[in-house]
This record gives sequence, structure tokens and C-alpha cells, in this order.
Amino acid sequence: MELRHLRSFMAVAEELHFARAAERLHIEQSPLSRTIKELESDIGAQLFDRNSRGTRLTVPGQVLVESVQRIFQAVEQAKHSVQAAAAGYRGSLRIALSDGVLPQRLSAVLARCREEEPEVEIRLFEVSLSEQLRGLREDLFDAGFARSENVGQGLAAQAVWQTPLTVAVPARHPLLAFQQIPLAEALRYPLVLFDPQTHSGLHQQIDRLLRQTPIQATVIEHVSSHEVMLTLVAAGYGLGLTCEAQMTLCQSAEVVSRPLAGNTPLLTNYLLVPSRAPGEQLSRFIARAKNTDLVICSGDENETA
Repeated sequence: MELRHLRSFMAVAEELHFARAAERLHIEQSPLSRTIKELESDIGAQLFDRNSRGTRLTVPGQVLVESVQRIFQAVEQAKHSVQAAAAGYRGSLRIALSDGVLPQRLSAVLARCREEEPEVEIRLFEVSLSEQLRGLREDLFDAGFARSENVGQGLAAQAVWQTPLTVAVPARHPLLAFQQIPLAEALRYPLVLFDPQTHSGLHQQIDRLLRQTPIQATVIEHVSSHEVMLTLVAAGYGLGLTCEAQMTLCQSAEVVSRPLAGNTPLLTNYLLVPSRAPGEQLSRFIARAKNTDLVICSGDENETA
């Protein structure tokens, strides 16, 4: 099995059409078909089912797609590591990001890394939580940040950063009469929340809060980004529940941030790492992340670094 076999296989798997895959690879269809047959013979399984209705992956083909994606990612990382070494770096850390990391905290950690260990390259990967967990187990990432502590066997989650939950309210909204909005008042209006697929950990934390109240929340829309949430809030679709750290970066005059009344709930960011003992470079990175663990303050107080 060679990389050319796998590249040909992935082209067909993504196109599900041999002619289009051949065109994409800039080859004729006949050599592509021979390459796939060679791969199937080597593996000992049929990868595609071709009939009058088209081409589809078999079950072994679906399994191979997932494996090949990881192989290509590992190859790409190996190539980048060599290029980084040629550029003068003497090490690298692969950090996965999921669920919307607190930008103020992440930038502070990265700044310390650049200052204290400029010879160590930090590579960031924005992935879903499921991809992060799989990548950490398969040594595609060294560590990651997410909003979930449910990581399963082989991984450890450490709470490192917290920020208050806040309400994003359209300008000139009746709730702006409150300097601190009671949750019961906020739930009288439709909500715009983060999507449980793209922000699973953040969604879980907010959902736990909503389940503690007897009032049934009406969710008008789920969004995959903070920008889309603010767009919908500004347009009057509903209120947003988000983290104060994100709202401090908001420059829109059409959206106002208000804290919740009472004991303000805190949203937590977790540092995810493999359970095995970390190397020296990763240990220092973990220590830097933990040293920026102060809560981002509410109201008119300044953030403490």
C-alpha cells in the first residue's frame, strides 16, 4: 500500500464518481480503476460498490476513510515538523481548540510561550470536541482546550479558566431596565444558543443552568459562532446566553451585555491532556495555562491577568 493508492481512494470516496475523481487527480479513469483494484487486493476487501445507480462506499471502505484521514493528518504534521526544524524551531506543541476558547486567556498563554520559549513552535488546530478527543488519544495533538470535562478513558480534564455567563440583549430592549437581569425575566423571551454539535461542552454548561429553573426556555435558533449570535440578537430574534469574555470583544452598538442577577453562573474552560506523564515542554505549557486561571471579573472591574 502506497500513499498514491490512498490519495486515489480518497478522491473516489469524496467524489463517489470515478470519472470526476480521475479528473480531479489529472489522470485517466482506467489507471485510477487499476489503482483502486490494487488497493482492494492488498487490503483484501471491496471498498466500493459500483452499479447502475452509482458508486458508494462499502462498510470496509467507510472504515478506511477514517483511517486514511488520520494517516494524511499525521503525514502533514510530520512534514510541518521537519519544516519547523529547518526554520530554527527546536520543538513543537500541537494544541487543539474546541467550543470557543477564551481569547484573552489563550493570547496570554501564547504570549508567555513566545517570550519564555521562542524556540518551541505552537501549532493551533480548531476542531470539534469529538475530533479533539480522538486526536489526543491518537497522538495527533499534545493538549487541547474545551468546555467539557467528559473526556472518557485515557484523557484528563483540568479546569483552568472561568468567565461569568452573560445575557446579550438588543439595544432598546425592555430588559435593559435591569442592571442585572433575573434569569426568570430573561426566559420570558426567545433565546439564541450555541449549537450542541459545534459547541457541545458550552451547550452542556448552559443547558444545565436552564434545567435548574422550572421555566421552560424557548430556543429560537442554535448558532455555530459568536458573530452569528450577535447578529441575530441585534436583529431582535431573541436574547443570547454567552460568556462575558466574548462580549468584552464586542464592538456592536446594537447589542448590550448584562450580567445575570444573583450568584452569577461561571462557564469553565478545561485543559485536556493525555493521562500519561507529559514531557518537559508540555509540562511548562500546562503550568502557563494554570497560571492564568483567575476569573474574568464582572461589571466595571478590569480583567486580572
